[in-house]
Amino acid sequence: GIFITGASLLGAAVRAPRIRSKNLISVIFCEAVAIYGVIVSIILHTKIEKPDLTVDQDLLKIVQMNAGYSIFWAGVCCGIGNLACGVCVGICGSGCALADAQKAELFVKILVIEIFASALGIFAIIVAIIMSTNAKFVL
Repeated sequence: GIFITGASLLGAAVRAPRIRSKNLISVIFCEAVAIYGVIVSIILHTKIEKPDLTVDQDLLKIVQMNAGYSIFWAGVCCGIGNLACGVCVGICGSGCALADAQKAELFVKILVIEIFASALGIFAIIVAIIMSTNAKFVL
C-alpha cells in the first residue's frame, strides 16, 4: 500500500507540488494497517498460559489442539484481511493523489472512500479477536 501510494504521490507532486504534505495521510493509513497486525499479535500472545499438571493429559491435548488452531487461524484471518486492506488503501491513496493533482476539491471526497477502505483492517481485527476469545494455549 505504501509503495503504490508513494509512487503515485511522488509522480503527481512533480506536476502539483502542493499535494505533497496533505496526501501523506494515505501513507499514514497504510502504516495503521501494520499496527493492526502488531495489536493482534500482542492479543494472541496473551493467550499462552502455563499448564495445570493435575488435569488429564488427553483432555489437555484436546484443549491445546483447539487453542492452537484457533490462534493460528485468527492470525491468518488478520493477516490476509490486513493485506487486502493495505492494497485497498494503497490504491485509494494513489487515486487520491492523482485526483488531487488534477482538481483540489476532490481530495476530501476521495479521502472519505479511503477511510472506508481502512475499515477493512478493523473488521479483520474484530474477527481475529472473536476467533481467539475462548482459546487458552497451554504450553
